[in-house]
Amino acid sequence: MNTITSKRLTRRADDRMMAGVCSGVADYLGLDPTLVRLLTVVAALFSGGAVAIGYVAAWILMPEA
Repeated sequence: MNTITSKRLTRRADDRMMAGVCSGVADYLGLDPTLVRLLTVVAALFSGGAVAIGYVAAWILMPEA
């Protein structure tokens, strides 16, 4: 019998720096939260603010764990 577990993309309240978005993405992808935070900052700098807008949208749309 196979048990299917579904992963949900949620903001983490226990490991947050700002809103828990990067921590939730890291948990979902199985990565280190510090790495995701660093990549987010670098991407925000090189995207002209598009990643920052995406972060705010994720902050609003992602449910909290």
